[in-house]
Amino acid sequence: MNSFRKFLPSQVKFIIHVSVFMLVLAAVDTVRSEVVLHLQDGRVRVESDGELFTEYVYRGHPKPILYPVIGPYGIGMTRNYPMREDGVGEAEDHPHHQSLWFTHGQVNGVDFWSIKDGAGRIVQDKLIETSSGSCRGTIKTANSWLNPAGETVCTDTRRIMFIVDKTTRMIDWTTTIHASHGDVVWGDTKEGSMGIRTHPRLRLKADPERGVEIVTGQAVNSEGIGGKEIWGKRARWVDYWGDIDGHVVGIGIFDHPRNLRHPTWWHARDYGLVAANPFGVHNFEGKPPGTGDLTLPAGESLTLRYRFVFHEGDTDQAEIQMRYKAFANDVTR
Repeated sequence: MNSFRKFLPSQVKFIIHVSVFMLVLAAVDTVRSEVVLHLQDGRVRVESDGELFTEYVYRGHPKPILYPVIGPYGIGMTRNYPMREDGVGEAEDHPHHQSLWFTHGQVNGVDFWSIKDGAGRIVQDKLIETSSGSCRGTIKTANSWLNPAGETVCTDTRRIMFIVDKTTRMIDWTTTIHASHGDVVWGDTKEGSMGIRTHPRLRLKADPERGVEIVTGQAVNSEGIGGKEIWGKRARWVDYWGDIDGHVVGIGIFDHPRNLRHPTWWHARDYGLVAANPFGVHNFEGKPPGTGDLTLPAGESLTLRYRFVFHEGDTDQAEIQMRYKAFANDVTR
């Protein structure tokens, strides 16, 4: 074919190139989806081609969360408890594990991770922007982190992007913490930070006493470590997958190379909690308490960026390593 093409007139070559280009465009066009955001009371509904992708719920919980999160085949990728207490086969434990969220267990000594008495709250101050479009939509918000007395410890701005391609849905979550009210100390604790509680079928371990009898989950990280051994290990990404309702689906979570202390540590449990945490060095590596502390001086900021990939198939079938490389090469903030 190559030897034949070199004898073609330049006009014919041009027509061939244009024709191929138009075919590629047409193929791409057939798989493009419209991501549309709808403002509702206390939440933003995100739809892909008219179907629910997720809702950003910023009222009614101690922190803004994404729930539900609908992945391939219309499957809910996170657990329902405690947002709904009728989830079949779910363990009603850790009520602070609310679908998908960002927070931390020690911020100037205040516990924003749990929802116990005396815990802090993250409150949305402003919905800065929402945008809909082809294959992606975006939310930008401003938020205050309040101690139990209602005083502001720090603030954040966050950009959450919802991305859809032919077989995969993705969420890019970028949080910029602002030391807007004095120095902010991010404490050395495993209880943080960018977290998700998976659908119970993606658990690695059953819990019959709590009603979880069937699990199909498997897990691996970017370093080739698998199963529950990924807890506390540093990695660029982790991936959980398993069979839900006859379909193999999974959740990949990526740590951006520009993040603090990349590659991060993972608070990744066999019961479905998966959280990227760049601060919990004491717990993860057995070093002296406070080793992982980070002081953010007054007036400065810290940006952390993560991607969630809700995919078909296992890690290899979903080409997680290739997808991670694309994410790592995206240096926009």
